[in-house]
Amino acid sequence: MAVMHSAPKLASNEGVLDALSGALGTMLLSAKEEHGELIFTVQRSSIEDALRLLRDDHAYQQMMEIAGVDFPDRAERFEVVYMLLSLTKNHRIMVKVCTDEATPVPTITALWPNAGWLEREVFDMYGVLFAGNTDLRRILTDYGFEGHPFRKDFPLTGYTELRYSEEEKRVVYEPVELAQDLRQFDFMSPWEGADYVLPGDEKAAEVPPAPSAPPADAAKKSPAKKAAPKKAAPKKAAPKKAAPKKTGTRKTKPKADTP
Repeated sequence: MAVMHSAPKLASNEGVLDALSGALGTMLLSAKEEHGELIFTVQRSSIEDALRLLRDDHAYQQMMEIAGVDFPDRAERFEVVYMLLSLTKNHRIMVKVCTDEATPVPTITALWPNAGWLEREVFDMYGVLFAGNTDLRRILTDYGFEGHPFRKDFPLTGYTELRYSEEEKRVVYEPVELAQDLRQFDFMSPWEGADYVLPGDEKAAEVPPAPSAPPADAAKKSPAKKAAPKKAAPKKAAPKKAAPKKTGTRKTKPKADTP
C-alpha cells in the first residue's frame, strides 16, 4: 500500500505573499515575487522577531542557508539573505535585511543553533558583523588573513600569498607576485559583431575580392570561342605474338660401313 504524504510535490505561491506580508506587519519593508521565489525585506532590528514568527506561526521550520550580497554603490552595501524551508508545506521563502560595514545584524542563533557557523561565513567573506554571536571568527580563510574576499572591491589576486619555507621550516606570507598580468576576457562571440579587432586578426593577409560576373548583355555580344578539336590519341601497336617453338625428331648421321 502506497503511503501518501501530506506535503504537496509542488507548492504554489498563490496567496502566500499577501498572507505573510500581513503577518509581518510593520516589520516588513517590501515584498515581491521574482523568478518564482518570494522575497521579504524586513527591518534589520526586527530580523529575529520576523523569523520567529515565520517559524512558529507559519511552519517554516528550517533555516537552510544564510548568504551575503555586496552592492558597493549603496549606502547600506550589504544584504544578508535568510532562506527558510517549510517541511509540512514543501515551500521556500527568502528574508533579507540590509546593513553596512559598521552596523551589526542581530544574531539568530537563539532560533537556529546552526546559524552560528553560517553567520561566521558571512562575516569571513563580507565582513558583516552579527551582534550576539559569541563565536564570531573566521571560518573559511586562513589565520591572519586580511580583508574579505567576496567584497566587490577586493582584488582578484588578493594581497598576500603563502608558501612553505624550507629555510624557516614554516608557512610564510609574502606579497603577491604574478608571472604575468591578470588577463581580461571578453566573452562576446565574434559572430555578434565586435567593434574592435580580435587578437590575431591583425596578422591575417587581406583577401583579394572575388571577380565579378560579366553583365548579361556583354556575354551575348562577345562571340563564343570554339573549342579546339581534340587530337586523336595514337593507336597503340598490337603486341607481337611469340614464334611457335619447333618440335620434331632429332636427325642422326648414318654410320660408315666398316671393312
